[in-house]
Amino acid sequence: MIKTIYWENGIVKMLDQSRLPLETIYVDCDDYIKVAEGIQKLWIRGAPAIGIAAAMGLALGASDLSAETYEEFIKKLAPVRDSILATRPTAVNIQWAMEHMFDMLEKHRNESIEALKKRLKDESQKILEEDIEINRAIGEAGASFIRDGDTILTHCNAGSLATGGYYGTATAAIRVAHEQGKKIKVIADETRPVLQGARLTAWELMEDGIDVTLISDVAAGSLMLNGEVDLVIVGTDRTVRNGDVANKIGTYPVAVLAAENGIPFYVAAPLSSIDLSIKNGAMIPIEERDSEEVTNVFGRCRIAPEGVKVRNPAFDVTPARYVAAFFTEKGAFRPSDLKKLKDPAQDLEAIRIDTVSSGATTANDATAARSKS
Repeated sequence: MIKTIYWENGIVKMLDQSRLPLETIYVDCDDYIKVAEGIQKLWIRGAPAIGIAAAMGLALGASDLSAETYEEFIKKLAPVRDSILATRPTAVNIQWAMEHMFDMLEKHRNESIEALKKRLKDESQKILEEDIEINRAIGEAGASFIRDGDTILTHCNAGSLATGGYYGTATAAIRVAHEQGKKIKVIADETRPVLQGARLTAWELMEDGIDVTLISDVAAGSLMLNGEVDLVIVGTDRTVRNGDVANKIGTYPVAVLAAENGIPFYVAAPLSSIDLSIKNGAMIPIEERDSEEVTNVFGRCRIAPEGVKVRNPAFDVTPARYVAAFFTEKGAFRPSDLKKLKDPAQDLEAIRIDTVSSGATTANDATAARSKS
């Protein structure tokens, strides 16, 4: 298992995914500024992975602080938190990690400052270890929706490189189904403009011996029309109360094409990526990235005229009506069930499903048909 991020001798070792698949290089992050740079520059990416990085970055930032009281410590730590939060505004896992770490500090506010610093580091390691367990559970939930012989299309990279390691989120169901002996095939969209599907997903699955075929983003609809895709599984950077999903740009058209062709569209969503504080997808902040990601290939080869205007949204929002089911560490459930929740970690057990047996959307109807076949 290749490690995405880990502690070593008091520093954070971060795999520079911008160099994959040509080079495997780890960056030594000895302060929170370097961790924030890594998140912003996509050395590390994927909602769960950047949540882990954010927690580790906060622990690094705390290690350099001097304070006499808890109040002084928190006041000095706040700018560290804010710098990390500003790196990727769409992915809710960063916000989740910061809130989780500060809540933990509040519970232990009577301890010494040095003890609190150690708790921050230990808690970031715990988040990493729990992430791996969560991904396996997501895989178990999703694998039951995959039939022997299925071909699965995925967009972007929601594999082990997007998480703490090994299973990933969207690829967790694929890996578990493969372990179960199901003969499956995967089609990976290249995922312009940064090519996470081509560089990362294809590489990961080949390393695991899983049958994977790379296509250009614009080829997905044609393959669906020709009956070459049985289901779609993607990840999510933020899923909100009504079930709308923010994921890598290009996810929405894949969902629309899947619905048009009667193909179920599933989302792997760890509970840390579910944001019940936001009512619908229109309220999700969408990150706009540097124009050179579009006009150049890896900052070297220019493919567009100088001076052309560019839009480079990093994410789009897929309305809940296109989602057949969510795969979480608590099982699978329908988008309509999200609005019933108060605390996903506690409430999902009661509404867990094994298959989507009915629904008003094309996506849900497609899943119902599969469950009966």
